Amino acid sequence: MSTEGLSMMLVTEIIVTLITAYFFFKILFTKKIQETDSYTENDDEIVQ
Repeated sequence: MSTEGLSMMLVTEIIVTLITAYFFFKILFTKKIQETDSYTENDDEIVQ
């Protein structure tokens, strides 16, 4: 393999790895959005 081919392969693999790591950590450390429970709104409460 030529030097240009090896350097192109390494640069491509590094870029793909960095992009993958960025999105992986973005998913891990994103705050969760509090959503209401749709089932509690549909419950028929009997008040006595």
